[in-house]
Amino acid sequence: MLPEIVTFWHGPMDALRQTCLRSQLAAGHKVTVYSFDTIPGLPAGVDNAEAEAILPHAFSERLRPPQPDGSWRDWTTLQFSDFFRMKLMAKGLGLWLDADVLLLKPIEIDPAKPYFAWERPRQLGNSVIYLPPEHGIVAAFEELMEQEELTPNWLSARHRITFMMRRLRGGSNRLSDIRVAIYGPAALTALARRTGELENALPKQSFYAVHAEPKLFFDPSSYLGLVTNPEIIGLHISPKGRGREKPIPGSLYAWATERFA
Repeated sequence: MLPEIVTFWHGPMDALRQTCLRSQLAAGHKVTVYSFDTIPGLPAGVDNAEAEAILPHAFSERLRPPQPDGSWRDWTTLQFSDFFRMKLMAKGLGLWLDADVLLLKPIEIDPAKPYFAWERPRQLGNSVIYLPPEHGIVAAFEELMEQEELTPNWLSARHRITFMMRRLRGGSNRLSDIRVAIYGPAALTALARRTGELENALPKQSFYAVHAEPKLFFDPSSYLGLVTNPEIIGLHISPKGRGREKPIPGSLYAWATERFA
């Protein structure tokens, strides 16, 4: 059986993510989106589960205080999801895919082995990730979450210095304010290096062929080579603000919208 695909979503969902979720269903996977509230427009066939049972909403306040109206601000959603996916791994609930991963074929995993890919030279991506529940990377995050300050013991020297200097200057005492991805790809890469898993990562082409260049997805292009490439399993889109745009004829986005309508 194919693994269940799981993810987290907070707030309204745009047409791009709806298309990507449909592509994951079309590949034959069961897809479950965890959220704190009902998600309008969730594609038919995609399950919606309660996020509170996985990681309480209150955990977000350890990343940064909410807005006066209680809503999340700045990087909270992205960083909360970094921890949420690790809690899903700890509970053995499935294979994590970001909601903006367009899947071109089914994903098969060995439940006893990690599954992730290089996003760029020397850095893994965590947009597609599976870890066995007892894996060392999962254990490291579980241990981190027991801390109030959420300061990883795998933090790089560069980030330690940045954090120290910020505190000396009277800036934020929260590590989460250093950079948006402090608990994301850099953390996964450091821990995979520590546990000896880097050599098992899939090549960049498997999921990140257009990740750094959204124009390859949104603008008209000769995209046939991407969708027929046997090395490409899926495409993490990273829309960079373009997720609500209407598909442009001749673009890979237009092709995907039509195929997974």
